[in-house]
Amino acid sequence: MLPADPSVRGSADRPEGTTVVAFDSATRQRRAVGGPRRASLYVCGITPYDATHLGHAATYVTYDLLVRAWRDAGLAVTYAQNVTDVDDPLLERARATGVDWRELAAGQTDLFRADMEALRVIAPDHYLGAVETVPDVVRAVERLLADGAAYRVGPGEDGQGDGDVYADLAADPRFGLEPMGDARDDAGRVAEFAAMGGDPDRAGKRSPLDPLLWRVARPDDPSWPGGDLGAGRPGWHVECATIAAMTLGAPVDVQGGGRDLRFPHHEMSTSHLRMISGDARPVTAQVHAGLLAFDGEKMSKSRGNLVLVSRLRERGIEPMAIRLVLLAHRYSDSWEFHEVELDDAAARLAAWCAAVAGAERAEASEATHAVVTRIRAALADDLDAPTALAELDAWAASAPGEGGALVRDAVDALLGVAL
Repeated sequence: MLPADPSVRGSADRPEGTTVVAFDSATRQRRAVGGPRRASLYVCGITPYDATHLGHAATYVTYDLLVRAWRDAGLAVTYAQNVTDVDDPLLERARATGVDWRELAAGQTDLFRADMEALRVIAPDHYLGAVETVPDVVRAVERLLADGAAYRVGPGEDGQGDGDVYADLAADPRFGLEPMGDARDDAGRVAEFAAMGGDPDRAGKRSPLDPLLWRVARPDDPSWPGGDLGAGRPGWHVECATIAAMTLGAPVDVQGGGRDLRFPHHEMSTSHLRMISGDARPVTAQVHAGLLAFDGEKMSKSRGNLVLVSRLRERGIEPMAIRLVLLAHRYSDSWEFHEVELDDAAARLAAWCAAVAGAERAEASEATHAVVTRIRAALADDLDAPTALAELDAWAASAPGEGGALVRDAVDALLGVAL
């Protein structure tokens, strides 16, 4: 990934007081995000048991656009992201392939970061793994227990799990007031919870939706010292809440990730952050990216219908063309990838490069400055990258013969595309 704080070129004519607007999944309304001087962003990272696919890339390019729009608006941005480097899917893949889970996690994390760097995604300021933050999670869970916001559950039907710790969602008076999943009734939310790895039927829980905070050690399962909690490992939602609290504090301006994380993950991690921080609204806006399909189904590791960024790069596909494929779609839309889009993006990239090269030395006219202004406005308006791309297509097609340097620098800084 690119350095966390690159210089933003092409911004000398940046208007003061630009406001970035995004769609908030919690309130289902557009709202200003970030500012007036600072902005904070937490984005859920990968579980590193397989290589980066285009769906991942679309998500992280989305929040890269947000970081760039904020910085272009003059805000000091702090961006945090986790990597869930111990979790059931990772452990299952390691056992199935005979690879040590730590080796698998490290290798896939390195590949992910290489893919992001190739796509010119600016690195988070804080990039933390679940394993390295276990002591912090332990302290958070111990506090929730002491505050009466968590409780222990005895052995499950398999006789294991004596002392697992669960969040008591009833202790959070705001949980469920702004439901973010597709379901609105209790039965639907329980079904969603189960489909996303929850355990609504676990005996001894106070409520079916109460999520796991600390899983006590099982045989042949990695574990870490947990103080009074006993040896074990963190639950998923509290991992993100703890890292957000450590790195950003509350409130966090934007929590981001794919649309499939709205519930239970983001709704529950927000609840945990509320209870940890004491802030009634610990996340100002929930901004979610749409999902990517391939061969008629959502692109996912479980289905195996993956288009891997690393494989596209191995084929010689220009990373900037891959990025342009992603930018051609509204971040909040779900869409299906087709191979022809790579050809279209390569043609678009070539046209832009030719237009910039043919006008690099000539000073920009008012008309070209106006193009850059409209690109800025599009990105500030709910990250409308397709409109920004259309503006550049029109500029390139008009053979302006001037303003190439301004356009090149603006495209670099705002869209993350190197021409």
